[in-house]
Amino acid sequence: MNVNLVNPLVLAYIGDAIYELKIRSMLVYSKINKVNDLQKECTKYVSAKGQAYYIDKLINNNILNDDEVDVYKRARNAKVNSHPNNTSIIIYKEATGFEAMLGYLYLKDNIKRINEIISFIMEG
Repeated sequence: MNVNLVNPLVLAYIGDAIYELKIRSMLVYSKINKVNDLQKECTKYVSAKGQAYYIDKLINNNILNDDEVDVYKRARNAKVNSHPNNTSIIIYKEATGFEAMLGYLYLKDNIKRINEIISFIMEG
C-alpha cells in the first residue's frame, strides 16, 4: 500500500486510535491508579484542543520532518462535513492533521518515530 495515496481523513481515523492507545498506556505506566484521574489526564492530550496545542508545539520546535508536516497540512486542509460542537473548526482541523500524521507513521510501520513524538509531548 502506498501510504501517500491514503485519504488523509482515513489516516486521521487510524492515527486517533493509535494516539489514544499510546497516551492511555503511558498514563497507566505512570502509576495513576484511579480511572477518573486517568480520564482527566488523558483528555488533556487527546482532546481536539490538546492535539492542536501539541501539533503547534511540535512544528514550532522543529520536531517534525518535511513529510510529517506535509501530511499534517494535507489532512488539516481536507474538506470535512462536520465537526464537534464543543470546538472550533480551526482547532478540529489542526487536530485532524495531527492524527493523520500519526496514522501516516503507523501505516509506514514507524512506531519508533511515533514513540519519539509522544515522548516529546509527554515531557512537556
